[in-house]
Amino acid sequence: MVPQKQAEEAIVPGDISVNDGTQGGEEERVDHEPRHSFKSLLWHGGSVYDAWFSCASNQVAQVLLTLPYSFSQLGMLSGVLLQIFYGLLGSWTSYLISVLYVEYRTRKEKENVSFKNHIIQWFEVLDGLLGPQWKAVGLAFNCTMLLCAAVIQLIACASNIYYINDRLDKRTWTYIFGACCATTVFIPSFHNYRIWSFFGLGMTTYTAWYLTIAAFIHGQVDGVKHSGPTKLVLYFTGATNILYTFGGHAVTVEIMHAMWKPQKFKYIYLFATIYVFTLTIPSAAAVYWAFGDQLLDHGNAFSVLPRTRFRDAAVILMLIHQFITFGFACTPLYFVWEKVVGMHDTKSICLRALVRLPVVIPIWFLAIIFPFFGPINSAVGAFLVSFTVYIIPALAHMLTYRKASDRQNAAEKPPFFLPSWTAMHVVNTFAVGWVFVVGFGFGGWASMSNIIKQVDSFGLFAKCYQCKPPPPTHQH
Repeated sequence: MVPQKQAEEAIVPGDISVNDGTQGGEEERVDHEPRHSFKSLLWHGGSVYDAWFSCASNQVAQVLLTLPYSFSQLGMLSGVLLQIFYGLLGSWTSYLISVLYVEYRTRKEKENVSFKNHIIQWFEVLDGLLGPQWKAVGLAFNCTMLLCAAVIQLIACASNIYYINDRLDKRTWTYIFGACCATTVFIPSFHNYRIWSFFGLGMTTYTAWYLTIAAFIHGQVDGVKHSGPTKLVLYFTGATNILYTFGGHAVTVEIMHAMWKPQKFKYIYLFATIYVFTLTIPSAAAVYWAFGDQLLDHGNAFSVLPRTRFRDAAVILMLIHQFITFGFACTPLYFVWEKVVGMHDTKSICLRALVRLPVVIPIWFLAIIFPFFGPINSAVGAFLVSFTVYIIPALAHMLTYRKASDRQNAAEKPPFFLPSWTAMHVVNTFAVGWVFVVGFGFGGWASMSNIIKQVDSFGLFAKCYQCKPPPPTHQH
């Protein structure tokens, strides 16, 4: 077990000063251990680069494997354009979240509030800036979305491992990986994901380029057709899955709070998104080019590619990465639960791990009930991601700075590329309107139609979703 003092430092990065850009926590950290120690290299991640790796690694996870499926629903042109559009829109609302965090932190520091033993979360920012009603809305949407994201990771783990070991059915693999992912309760905070984020992004980079190269080497299947889009329900299901893809900034506040200088976060998510484009667009386009409409019946890109040692390596790397992404989704939920039961400031890692375990149980159970993660991505995108990381941040920003005095005293002024409060208001209004109508409205209708179809076809608690039927047995 980690000594008590080190455990506390790992859990809470320390106080910052948003106003002058200094980092008190970093100075304290240097006092307790050598700045370039091996433990610091692996365990203490509060730099700009750590935040970039966390954002990029968290943004592109198992959804990488479902994007070819979305391209088959959307067509090549719409698939590429919507990735760029939602990537930029997601970067904008992540920027808004970072601005609101700095605003909240600045106001609280002026009131001499210390966060040394407290990790700020998005719903607390909403509470401090807009009141308890917004806190309740933010808490409900954020927790539900992150819970669903964790469920999706477990389902994806079972789906992926089945491609290299089909001796066990997918439901049994879900049991196994649920137990494995429960070990994330021992990772105190995003401050401690340094090495995991670095390797996680390397794993998804390998997988994305494996998909791209393998698809081109395989070539187009005989009689390949690229019919999409053919139906509105399929088009909006695919579009909402892409909205989900670039909605990974529900943990923005927790990542910022883990930084030594969180005011430097503003454009990190945009730079992370630009890198993610180099992974998602080539891989999805290449697999769709090779297999076309065949992907409409394959929610996981691994299922259409022949088994090779390179595919097996990609499967294993994605499994490890999904363990990391499960931790990213669950860590904010762990924080919320700790605060509910009054254990958030405890110094014992083992005690906190024990307290966190009840969070994993419902996630495990839901993954067994709903074994199809392709359609779930779209439903989560329409009903949860659309509000959690697009609509609510844009509305919160407009309401926080609705008064001239608030704008004048704002901790963060409008960005250099949009140096007008009016222009920001226009962009925010567009974001709210677009995501509500297209993402929540049409996307919700399409996603529910698709998920109901899946339930009718395969049923809840499916033992082995989309598995090949066993060979017939001949009785003598």
